[in-house]
Amino acid sequence: MAEAGGTERIGGSPALPAILAAGLLCGVMDITAAFLLAWIPNRVHSVRLLQGIASGLLGRASFQHGWATGTLGLAFHFLIAFTAAAVFYTASRKLPALLDHPGSRASATRWWSTASCTGSSCRFPACTGIHPRLSYSVTAIVTHMVCVGLPISLVIHRFVRR
Repeated sequence: MAEAGGTERIGGSPALPAILAAGLLCGVMDITAAFLLAWIPNRVHSVRLLQGIASGLLGRASFQHGWATGTLGLAFHFLIAFTAAAVFYTASRKLPALLDHPGSRASATRWWSTASCTGSSCRFPACTGIHPRLSYSVTAIVTHMVCVGLPISLVIHRFVRR
């Protein structure tokens, strides 16, 4: 049966496996990069970084509850990664050009990095007390291009184009 995007579906929709694989890869790569980028220059521990993610919901109280809120922050991180993968998958079904042209994947990568960096520029000072410099912002953009946008678009492409 032909889909709207022009691909044949044999054995069901690739949506769930594509979203799960893309979200997992994106989440692991992004959190690893975040741990390294927080630890190397500023010695921010991973639990503090994860609490910073949870502070988006809990506010400053997030920093008072140790690993409990750190674990919640990790869950939120992966929720965001899976949501990003689902949004890209859905967009690629409506805009097949996102998967047809390598330049389109680069555009998707830039879009995800912009969206991600907007959020991280708000979260970073909250979890570290340090206001980022321009070098941090450039590093964050490149990291999100490589660890968020690129893996999501490549994994979705692989599953959809089988």
